[in-house]
Amino acid sequence: MTNPRDLYTVHVDFVWRSLRRLGVPESDVADSAQEVFLVAFRRMEEFEGRAKWSTWLYRICLRVAADRRRLAHVRREIPHEDGDLELLLPPVRDQRAELEVLDFEQRAVFTRFELEGFTGPEIAELVEVPLATIYSRLRLARADFAQRARRIRARELRSSHEVSR
Repeated sequence: MTNPRDLYTVHVDFVWRSLRRLGVPESDVADSAQEVFLVAFRRMEEFEGRAKWSTWLYRICLRVAADRRRLAHVRREIPHEDGDLELLLPPVRDQRAELEVLDFEQRAVFTRFELEGFTGPEIAELVEVPLATIYSRLRLARADFAQRARRIRARELRSSHEVSR
């Protein structure tokens, strides 16, 4: 696939989904996706074919999302997540914001593993860190996420008991 139009058509949904799960706010996803594809189009000739196109694009997504997060204060924005949390959280009234508080590196691993179904070795290749680091980040992210989900459930239970009194 050396045609930019084909690259975009085949991978635009993947890039969009990846950016959202990496914490790019919905209002910035279109601009961020455009940035990802502009970088990809400029650097297509450098693609060596040692990885899949999606792997290569995901690395670009990581950099774009990290840049957006790092520069949010310059734009006076507060990074937040509105996305696919309902797929992971227990049924609670407020299903937003539990992924947003995860460390960026942990979040990248957690979303790839839990939402996209990537394996540990695939993620290690994507983010270019040792496999042991991937599993450490995943363990920490799962523990943090589970603790936050338990707190939400406990609040829900307390409020439902208070209402029923």
